[in-house]
Amino acid sequence: MKIQILSMSLLLLLSGTIACKKTPENTDAKYTKNLRKEIFAEDLTYSENGKTFKSFLAFDKSRTGKLPVVFIIPEWWGMNNYVKSRAKQLADSGYMAIAVDMYGDGKMVDNPDDAGKLAKPFYGNADLAKQSFEAALKQIEKNEKADTGKMAAIGYCFGGAMALNMARINEPLKGVVSFHGNLMTDVKPTTNSIPLLVLNGEDDTFVSKDEIVSFKKQMDSAGVKYEFVNYPGAIHSFTNPDATAVGEKYKLKVAYNEAADKASWKEMITFFNKIFK
Repeated sequence: MKIQILSMSLLLLLSGTIACKKTPENTDAKYTKNLRKEIFAEDLTYSENGKTFKSFLAFDKSRTGKLPVVFIIPEWWGMNNYVKSRAKQLADSGYMAIAVDMYGDGKMVDNPDDAGKLAKPFYGNADLAKQSFEAALKQIEKNEKADTGKMAAIGYCFGGAMALNMARINEPLKGVVSFHGNLMTDVKPTTNSIPLLVLNGEDDTFVSKDEIVSFKKQMDSAGVKYEFVNYPGAIHSFTNPDATAVGEKYKLKVAYNEAADKASWKEMITFFNKIFK
């Protein structure tokens, strides 16, 4: 069943209040307190087609040789500490990680109205995400430590949907991972060469069973290799440690699930080990 762009935008407006609520400023410390001191991290500023971007780069300087690259597409809140902490986690695991500034100017908002305004155009125009992603890709291609033959993309919520679209339009990636992201847009797969890993909460009320069925049907029809993992008892935004408080505040069905968070991260690393052989 095809889901129209307008429906997707409305769904994002509803779910974004909950799923991608901006995390507190100390979130970075929650995730990075045990990382090695060799982790190099910096804001990465560049311009493309008259637009300035402020992404975030992280990698372990102590590792020799070229490093596999992982692009991280943020939640619709933009370049906050949460996505930067995930980049540092990936760097600690041996990857060159770049949290991609999708909006430009390193925009970061803290309320659903502003986030909805920023994210909605990306659902209505797939070229916007393509342009932002490829601007970051050009920067990585200049980095001597980057193994551009081994690249993947991951995304959370809004970012998960955009990451899946990067696979659908055949960006030069070995694989894509979506964490509790929306699954269907009007962008159809153009290739069967990019494997996907979709990590979903089984009890997620913001990713409907119909959407899951439609996604699987689309992937099967296109011959795309994919893994779909449902975590029992996990609801929307299960990787976000602040989701429980947000759910209680707004009386909405979202919550952090530590078991699902850790299991999904492990599943992602296993997936990377396969695609980066």
